Amino acid sequence: MPSRLDIDPVEMVGFLPNVALLDVQWQPIDFRYRVIGTAIDYHSSAAHTGEWVSEIPGRAPPSSVWDNLCRVAESGLPSDSSVPYVGPHKDFVETAQITLPLSQEGIIVDMLLLVVDYVRRALPQTS
Repeated sequence: MPSRLDIDPVEMVGFLPNVALLDVQWQPIDFRYRVIGTAIDYHSSAAHTGEWVSEIPGRAPPSSVWDNLCRVAESGLPSDSSVPYVGPHKDFVETAQITLPLSQEGIIVDMLLLVVDYVRRALPQTS
């Protein structure tokens, strides 16, 4: 499992606005937003840097966001998922996410790296 030091933001410039980095706290499990890309901030209803996921409506338990974060932290395995979009822009219906576990020691997940994209509502078909 890679560590935070294995991640070079210079190599991610093209999609860095869609990246978030979360600290993992164990006992009780929770996640704190350490870094949030500008695209994620823009599509969120508020800036969440420094906040605990358990305190954010729509992301706190029970939610598909929370379940996905827990699954990756507990298993140490990456995940791709779609979750309903909750935010200020009505033309989006869901987010597509890749969640990657990070570990300083290679055993216990202590950070999560998220890459998020936004899926727009389908336009009506014209004939």
